[in-house]
Amino acid sequence: MSTKTGKVFFIGAGPGDPGLITLKGIEALRVSDVIIYDYLVNKEILNHARIESEKIYVGKRANCQTMNQDEINILIVRHVKDGKVVARLKGGDPFVLGRGGEEAEFASDHNIVYEVIPGVTSAIAVPAYAGIPVTHRNISSSVTIVTGHRPSSKLNDTINWEGLAKNRGTLVFLMGVTNLKKIASNLLIHGKSADTPVALISWGCYERQRTLCTDLKNIAKRAEQENIKPPAVIVIGEVVRLSEKLGSKN
Repeated sequence: MSTKTGKVFFIGAGPGDPGLITLKGIEALRVSDVIIYDYLVNKEILNHARIESEKIYVGKRANCQTMNQDEINILIVRHVKDGKVVARLKGGDPFVLGRGGEEAEFASDHNIVYEVIPGVTSAIAVPAYAGIPVTHRNISSSVTIVTGHRPSSKLNDTINWEGLAKNRGTLVFLMGVTNLKKIASNLLIHGKSADTPVALISWGCYERQRTLCTDLKNIAKRAEQENIKPPAVIVIGEVVRLSEKLGSKN
């Protein structure tokens, strides 16, 4: 990797477990002058960067953000145009509901050299850590990843609920805890069985990971009773039943 001119690496840090970042991601961190990282990036990963590199936190979470997206875009471009190598470190995979595509577009529009280093997405890894394979030859041949982060009033405008309700594969909602009641309600209204298994996995791939398994008709009530807060991944489908058999026995 050349560090003679400015460029940006869009790096997927993986979810939670610091061991899930790729070797290529670590290599890019080691040659970067500036590390711009998000809320869901495990801070242990920053230990792979040089001590003298500048670390800039730009985390965003529900109702709380240090920088808006436009400011982050400008920050990346400014440092690269100053001749620096920038690591844009994002939780999971930067191109799976991580706005990495928007940032790469902005870099391209400003003639910035960039490289994408994919990461392990939480949509796959978090269920796996809970003993849930998102596909299984005898149960589910497909997985659909859906954002649950849209404002509740706009969910119906951006999501094909009828199609999701009829989908016989696995549904995975990211960033959907706040809208969990609305998500369950829309699926039920459009014909999804009330008995469909659901898993709500909070702080996935961290030591504090916690899994709540129930069904579609009860998930919102149970999540409220258990006081489950973001970050969490919602898994809907028959594969959830495997959690009891394949989940950690610790």
